[in-house]
Amino acid sequence: MNSRKKRIFSLVAFLLITVVIFAQQVGSNSPYSRYGYGLLSNPSLGASEAMGGISYGLRRSQQVNPGNPASYSELDSLTFIFDMGVSGHLAHMNDGSNKRDYYNGNFDYVAMQFPLLRNVGGSIGLLPYSKTGYNFGGVRSLSNMQYLESYRGTGGLTQIYVGAAWEPVKNFSAGVNVSYLFGSFSRSSVVIPVSSGALVTEDKHSYSIRDLKYDFGWQYQHQFDKNRSVTIGAVYTPSIHPKADLKHSVLLFSGDPYENPWLNPTQEKLNDTIQGASFQLPETFGLGFTYTTGRLLIGLDGTYQKWKGLEYPDLLDGLTADSRYNDVIRINTGMEYVIDPVSQNFFQRIRFRGGLSYSNAYNNFSVVNPESGLSVGMGSYREYGVNVGLGLPFRDYMTGQYVSMLNIGFGYSRQQPDANYMIKQDMFKISLNMNINEFWFFKRQFN
Repeated sequence: MNSRKKRIFSLVAFLLITVVIFAQQVGSNSPYSRYGYGLLSNPSLGASEAMGGISYGLRRSQQVNPGNPASYSELDSLTFIFDMGVSGHLAHMNDGSNKRDYYNGNFDYVAMQFPLLRNVGGSIGLLPYSKTGYNFGGVRSLSNMQYLESYRGTGGLTQIYVGAAWEPVKNFSAGVNVSYLFGSFSRSSVVIPVSSGALVTEDKHSYSIRDLKYDFGWQYQHQFDKNRSVTIGAVYTPSIHPKADLKHSVLLFSGDPYENPWLNPTQEKLNDTIQGASFQLPETFGLGFTYTTGRLLIGLDGTYQKWKGLEYPDLLDGLTADSRYNDVIRINTGMEYVIDPVSQNFFQRIRFRGGLSYSNAYNNFSVVNPESGLSVGMGSYREYGVNVGLGLPFRDYMTGQYVSMLNIGFGYSRQQPDANYMIKQDMFKISLNMNINEFWFFKRQFN
């Protein structure tokens, strides 16, 4: 390994360690992350996200695609791929009478792909699974006392995966990802009296989840001619059943514990632990295809997740197994166009991308009339998304070829509620993704 490779390897190792340390620092301000495991993430990276999130039938030699681990075998024996992405978000929320904007930024993911043996490729990386982040409430009155009641939550699930794929016969590939899924959640109700000198009450639930998750993928590619092909892909993820200790505490503080995290509680009214609380994550089925020519790629994905009836502690949301979850159907479709993929002209090699997506929410929500404070039943939402993006190639200084790419994506999504008094949320996102292809395994005659 020459000095240049050592420097890159050290940088990758440093980034992985940094991401692991800050993996739970994901940005979200959505009240819909209050229930279940928060807002779920779609396992599409960079270019895939700009094409509406398609991944099941996507098979490329210069792109990491953990959405279908069978894709890892589509890699030549000389190339190492490093992929990482960041994003910024603007969320606009409207409940019919009030409006508010929130800004967030995320370090989204880091992933690598490399050859292992002939017709065998591998990948490792760190991906988000879900994120929780909210802070909302209002002024309440009780007898002659006014107080501010706030609901706050942080946390999320992250997965570190190791995957491999093998192409045993021409055009058919099978692969698997083994992921270590981990994360912690904290949900609190904080009561802050308006009168000075009164103590602040925090009613808090917290828990951490650790478990292994498996994703099995298959791809079959049919070649019509030199430039035209269709790839069909499928992915199956078994349900997992982690258990966690659920901690419940009621503490009194002299000030707001979120604005002053260094504060120690002045009084402990309750500190209890429920050991071995049952959680479940869903069984997932995915099927998709892509059709490619020399210049055009189009694709369609369908996903079905069996959420309904899964176990989750009633203490956390006050719902029941029958009313908590919905089975999820997600549809993603997208395309990519390049004027001339083999031209040495920069502008003719720019990749233009676009896509659409649709999904229903996996969880339901208890809806309350904000004026009367009375429950009006259950509600949920549907999410619609539009993505566009550009892939800007840059030249490798050793080969003179355009093999690496800077991907820029713009996304808009709407969470459209199906019940009165729920919040309509519009999300605007800009993402930057660096896809670096290196000929690490090429034996040069000189350094």
